[in-house]
Amino acid sequence: MTVINENMDARINTYFGAKVSRIDSEYDELTYQIDHSDLLSIAQALHDHADFKFTQLIDLCGVDYLTFGVDEWTTHAATSSGFSRGVTRKPVILDDADTFDPERFAVIYHLLSIEHNIRLRLKVFTGENNPPIIPSVSLIWNAANWFEREAFDLFGILFDGHPDLRRILTDYGFIGHPFRKDFPLSGNVEVQYDETQKKVTYQPVSIEPRTLVPKVIRQDNRYAEGIKDNQDG
Repeated sequence: MTVINENMDARINTYFGAKVSRIDSEYDELTYQIDHSDLLSIAQALHDHADFKFTQLIDLCGVDYLTFGVDEWTTHAATSSGFSRGVTRKPVILDDADTFDPERFAVIYHLLSIEHNIRLRLKVFTGENNPPIIPSVSLIWNAANWFEREAFDLFGILFDGHPDLRRILTDYGFIGHPFRKDFPLSGNVEVQYDETQKKVTYQPVSIEPRTLVPKVIRQDNRYAEGIKDNQDG
């Protein structure tokens, strides 16, 4: 860890104590996990306090850990036939209960302190609420306004206190949130122009879901020792 990171880590641990938990990360970047109930107070202190001055919110993104660490297709043997097409895939168990796994959805905040020349990340799980909800930080960092709208649009995460929480990438008639792991790859509806009504309408999806399944090719038999010589002969 660099001297700058060590000093900032010491300040954060001294100021916030048990409210922050350090997470090991690549490239020696400071990353902390905090509880969503402490988000606003910690964010405000990181923004205002002279020891921190994280006045820039570089990015804010949602994460869905529903199938984290689960292999969809496992290949144990090599193949010489290239790629095959799979019609079915392992079903994702939908979470239709009143609550979610408390560590399914998370919001990641990427912060920059220009004054101290250092970056910091905060990781906040939304808890078990269905739909997932977390306080908005748009009054602390203005840039969070559109970032939070994007996370809402793609993951369905609600930001309590946001002044204008509506879709930003998909259209207002879109059904579902496309970055959720249980969102169907073919979508829920398709758009068609209705000649009778003279307008664009939404219709049920009419295509059959199909997924390309890559298979690992560890050795191309065409160039294996002996085989190529026989073919040439």
